[in-house]
Amino acid sequence: MAIIRVLPDVLINQIAAGEVVDRPASALKELVENSLDASATQISVALQGGGIQQLCVQDNGCGMEPNDLLMALSRHATSKIASFEDLEGVVSLGFRGEALASIASVSRLRLTSRSAVAAHASVIEAVGGQIGTLKPAALECGTCVDITDIYYNTPARRKFLRSASTEYGHSLEVFQRLALSRPDVFFILSHNQKMVHRYAACSDVPAVRARDVLGQEFFESSLEVDENSGILRLFGYISKPSYSHGGRDEQYIYVNGRFVRDKLITHAIRQAYSDVLHHERHPAYVLYLTVPHNAVDVNVHPAKNEVRFRDSHVVHQFVFHVLDKVLSASSFEKSGQESTAIPSYSEPDDFRQRTMELSFPQGDYHAHQFQVKEALKISDSIENGEEFPLGGAIAQLHGIYILSRNARGLVIVDMHAAHERVVYERLKHAMDTREVLMQSLLLPLPFVATPQEVITAETHSELLSAIGFELAILSPATLAVRAVPALLADSDAISLARDVLSEIENFGASHVVDEQRNKLLATMACHGSIRANRELAVSEMNALLRDMEETERSGQCNHGRPTWHEFTISMLDRLFMRGE
Repeated sequence: MAIIRVLPDVLINQIAAGEVVDRPASALKELVENSLDASATQISVALQGGGIQQLCVQDNGCGMEPNDLLMALSRHATSKIASFEDLEGVVSLGFRGEALASIASVSRLRLTSRSAVAAHASVIEAVGGQIGTLKPAALECGTCVDITDIYYNTPARRKFLRSASTEYGHSLEVFQRLALSRPDVFFILSHNQKMVHRYAACSDVPAVRARDVLGQEFFESSLEVDENSGILRLFGYISKPSYSHGGRDEQYIYVNGRFVRDKLITHAIRQAYSDVLHHERHPAYVLYLTVPHNAVDVNVHPAKNEVRFRDSHVVHQFVFHVLDKVLSASSFEKSGQESTAIPSYSEPDDFRQRTMELSFPQGDYHAHQFQVKEALKISDSIENGEEFPLGGAIAQLHGIYILSRNARGLVIVDMHAAHERVVYERLKHAMDTREVLMQSLLLPLPFVATPQEVITAETHSELLSAIGFELAILSPATLAVRAVPALLADSDAISLARDVLSEIENFGASHVVDEQRNKLLATMACHGSIRANRELAVSEMNALLRDMEETERSGQCNHGRPTWHEFTISMLDRLFMRGE
């Protein structure tokens, strides 16, 4: 018969260590969080062998009294909470009171500390959980925790550690997360006695720290976020859709200053980017969410990297709508400058007449060059010299791209991708406002249908009507298109109807309305967009440019690809080595 025993304290701490400090990076996190809780303004981290051989964290925080050093290495000993009410509204990063005891049980630990009122510092050592005696030491005000040979006494755990370079990579990632969490604190990291990073304190301004940690390229390709809504605030930086990654690196979320991995917030961010980012790409971001402390539970996971919100739906919708708003307004934002105001569009009296018939004939070079000159004049004639972000069209290239000139240089537009976005946004607006207009066809268009298509058309006639379709059942194997959405009146009605029926059949009517609506509308928009190799008059090109300027998210097509790119004069000068 099995005998139930109470485990010894050292074994309890070693078990806890497996949950809290599974590698040197985890120990680094716990120690630096303690330093931040101690109001440190400068934190130095020194690693040897990726943190396996040695991990030392020193701060200039408030320090500890001599008797507190003994208590600090005891299990579940903490100065940060004393009651259940404290736990519900905890504001400190560390609060469980098990990190130091757990680390001490699986390493050789030296803890030195001095408070502001103490005559000298005190030091205590622990080897494999066996705590030594308190001794006097020399140290400025603050605390230094020096750990060597982590997991030396638990070989089963130590064998799961990777190479020094791999463990260093994990430690570096944790260090940078913590540095991003507190831009007002001076952080220093050294590895194998060489300084690696030095992040100066920047008065609680996340912009400087984001640039220092993630680099200038991220900062120049990012959009600022700062929105309040009663008790919630979201601020920080998100990447423009054009700056994305194949993986999920450079993604940092902080809730009340604590780095977290939260599926709820991640889903809201992904949803905000869904209309502007290719499905195989991932955005970069540093986002700080503040909520009332009693509205979030941080005591969910031993490592404290997960949270639970009291009202998750409110948080999700807040994050989504804030980011959606920022991304929607970012299409014509210049790098490092305020968003360009989009003027209202009104043509001069002679502009429409002069551009109506202007196109590139299949003539000789001289005639072609004379059309170009006329187009440049038209571009110059925009009323009152107002600046349009996408400028005035001057040519069409290979039936695919529109070439346009603005005040900064040359703009190249993918006309199909751009028009697809315009049509898509109009369809979304029409459906949101229940104003999807239906265009009846002069003659119904019959087509041979599968039995499932006939069933889908009959079963979901109300949904089809809501998105602008009228399909008639002529026989068990024949359908006819009687009406299509007015916005798509020029599309291939039969092909469009088949694709819509396929979407509804594959995902179900309710699922299409709730989650697949935008995918369905994107399918419809693709049918209604300008096709490649179609020649456009300059008036048509300019009309598309103006539509793009008035359309949200027009910088990307429905699949996340860019719709236009600007080559400034300085970029062209560098390309052709002018001035060199």
